[in-house]
Amino acid sequence: MNICVIGTGYVGLVAGACLAETGNRVICVDNDEKKINDLNNGIIPIYEPQLDELIKTNTKDGRLKFSDDIDSAIKNSLVCFIAVGTPEDESGNADLSCVFEVANQIADSLNDYKVIVNKSTVPIGTGEKIYNLIKSKTDIDFDVVSNPEFLKQGAAVEDFLKPDRVVIGSNSQRATKIMKELYAPHILNGNPVMVMDIKSAEMTKYAANCFLALKISYINEIANICEKTGADINEVRNAVCRDRRIGHHFMFAGIGFGGSCFPKDLKALINTAKQNNTDSQILKAAYETNLRQRELFVEKIKNRFSNVQNLTFGVWGLSFKPKTNDMREAPSVTIIKSLLAQGAKIKAFDPKAQDEARRIFGKDIEYCKNSYDAVENADAMLLLTEWHEFRTPDFCKMAQIMKQKIIFDGRNQYNPKIMQQEGFEYYSIGR
Repeated sequence: MNICVIGTGYVGLVAGACLAETGNRVICVDNDEKKINDLNNGIIPIYEPQLDELIKTNTKDGRLKFSDDIDSAIKNSLVCFIAVGTPEDESGNADLSCVFEVANQIADSLNDYKVIVNKSTVPIGTGEKIYNLIKSKTDIDFDVVSNPEFLKQGAAVEDFLKPDRVVIGSNSQRATKIMKELYAPHILNGNPVMVMDIKSAEMTKYAANCFLALKISYINEIANICEKTGADINEVRNAVCRDRRIGHHFMFAGIGFGGSCFPKDLKALINTAKQNNTDSQILKAAYETNLRQRELFVEKIKNRFSNVQNLTFGVWGLSFKPKTNDMREAPSVTIIKSLLAQGAKIKAFDPKAQDEARRIFGKDIEYCKNSYDAVENADAMLLLTEWHEFRTPDFCKMAQIMKQKIIFDGRNQYNPKIMQQEGFEYYSIGR
């Protein structure tokens, strides 16, 4: 099948590479000429496990191409995916300007029947607006489909190739048939293709992300109560998650969630509720709890030292989660900026997000070549992202090179009893 994917961000690149992997001819399009040139030269702008290899293999085999010629890409494709960003605007709503710009470009380039697939996360009713916009500019037949993505950063390729489910929002039997054919290689494991109306598909994306955000905020609130009462959140979590109705996914206490999806989608759904004269108290609480969790971590540090001015903190982890270089809405950004504002010094290490951090912090922090360099002569270590390589560090070496043997563990990676045996002053979440 001939496919174009408009937008070479995180979703667009993963979708394009994975669709090419199953034998389709895919053109990924972007108006950023430098990004296209980089991709054609094998330079991948994001870090995602397996993605680099997938892009290089399918590019070499001729199934995957990159171009800034959107007109040609649309004309030569049956299915056109819209995968551009929908960042929040000043009021917290999703900014759909790029989506509608692409819709206009598609309308101008239609030469025969197309299935126009919205892969971007958009408010309920956007598909209808896209259809009406294109219909007002052309008499050529087309259909608009909603096909939300459910990709976990760090496991996105696996999620796309072997999805839990494929959601297709469609009002057209013709478009539905094409989409089912397109995804047939991805559901050989028996997981379902779920066909519904377009608005329900758009809502499904928000409902899923916001529920996962709720789980994280919930377990963090329970952790805060545990910490005040002397209970152990790890013991509580293990017992609670044995209940099959609850499960263990997204139930880890820490400094909260970040990334491009959960915070943005929470705010967007809160605004959708407000615009439709209904309340969203639970969603609001989840968002506020997440922000407060970062503040509580900083308060924990301040309570220990009273004054952090001129103290040096070695930070382990900058990305919002492991296996990505993404620092959008990362808890580390809030925490580091707060400590810098109070006169602290930061030495940081992240396996993949160092370059992203430089764009955010510039020369305000020191970037280290490994985790031990980050804690040398540090007054405390702050674990902010739970990369696997941080799980079993050499505590003896740390004790020798740190100024003070103090650890603030924002991800509950270490055993408090072992920390005590190693002679560290240890602070975690909910324990």
